[in-house]
Amino acid sequence: MSRQELVDRVTELLDSADVTVAVAESLTGGMMASALAAAPGASKWFRGAVVAYASDVKHELLGVPPGPVVSAPAAEAMASGVRRLLDADVAVALTGAGGPDGQDGQPPGTVFFGLSGGGKRQVEHRHFDDRDPGQVCADAVDEALTLLYTFLRSGAAACR
Repeated sequence: MSRQELVDRVTELLDSADVTVAVAESLTGGMMASALAAAPGASKWFRGAVVAYASDVKHELLGVPPGPVVSAPAAEAMASGVRRLLDADVAVALTGAGGPDGQDGQPPGTVFFGLSGGGKRQVEHRHFDDRDPGQVCADAVDEALTLLYTFLRSGAAACR
């Protein structure tokens, strides 16, 4: 499925459930927020985003606990933190090592995704092999959109 098709499906679910979304992202540097903001009607359901590229920003602003920021606990805290900060019904977060070097003991291409909403939390881990940093980021955004779509389908109405 293309990125545009993913955005269209997410948009449809957000619109029909009257649910708002926020994004916290690191390695993707605003790419996820840009994909959502460009969708028709985004002003109705997109609360905004925090691009927390630096580790200290993740810790201080989003409430990521001490320790590695390329991790499942960091992704979960980022999603919960941005959801609270931007008063959104649902949040998605991305943190990882895009490359060319690893980070926090994780190899390049490692990405953690956090989702939060409706009393549910979900963390996923993916590894994107043999790609340059730009491709890792693009693939991470597509995967985040897919995960958000699935998360919303599993209970978007309950997210409010």
